Amino acid sequence: METVRCEGIPICYSDQGQGEVLVLLHGFCGSSEYWEKVIPILQGSYRVIAPDLRGHGSSDAPLGAYTIEQMADDVLTLLDALDIPKVTLLGHSLGGYVTLSFAQRYASRLNAFGLIHSTGYPDSDEAKEKRLQAVAVIQSKGITDFVDGFVPGLFAPETVKSSPALLQRAREIGYKTPPQGAVGAALAMRKRPDRRDVISASGLPVLLVGGEKDGLVPLEKTFTADTPNVTKAVIVRAGHMSLFEEPEQLADVIKDFAAVLVK
Repeated sequence: METVRCEGIPICYSDQGQGEVLVLLHGFCGSSEYWEKVIPILQGSYRVIAPDLRGHGSSDAPLGAYTIEQMADDVLTLLDALDIPKVTLLGHSLGGYVTLSFAQRYASRLNAFGLIHSTGYPDSDEAKEKRLQAVAVIQSKGITDFVDGFVPGLFAPETVKSSPALLQRAREIGYKTPPQGAVGAALAMRKRPDRRDVISASGLPVLLVGGEKDGLVPLEKTFTADTPNVTKAVIVRAGHMSLFEEPEQLADVIKDFAAVLVK
């Protein structure tokens, strides 16, 4: 892992492969390690950069609430530090919210962007209450208890039964999340605005990826636009975590999408 400073805080990232640049943003209580099954498939064809978002993994975790805009600005600072003018930016879950903020404000730095098990919708009132409940659990019981309760819901029911090792790996990554980082990010997600128009109004190529068995972000919440520049893909058998459950299938979708961009 390498490090750059964003607003004075260290942001860590992996940088592998050569060629057109793909930037992969992980989900809540994850890290760049979420992509450990996908990056090896992509790095033979692309330069793949995967940061640990603010508050996650090895990056710094300031106290207090974060904003999705701050996290997107961290990505911009990283690209500036690496002197990379344009990238294809793909975000999983929380990373998708960051991607939309980036695309809304810094579209000139993108060749394309995409959401993986994510949505342009804001949190519903019910979801906002669940964010506060998550914060309460993290603050009262700690990150380990929270992650233990959080992870099973990320996977397809069949995966929970058949592949306990995948869930355990996701837990191990989640345990490394600083508690204040998880709290800050949960509050950021709670306050994010409706950004469906970023997808529908964009002139850039857009990739929308949903999981057939995703219990957190159903397909209709991912597939919110139907314009010619939007590519839709359903990862069969996957819940919210195709990067663990079906990494080859997800990597093939990303490679097919990115291959069109470089022709």
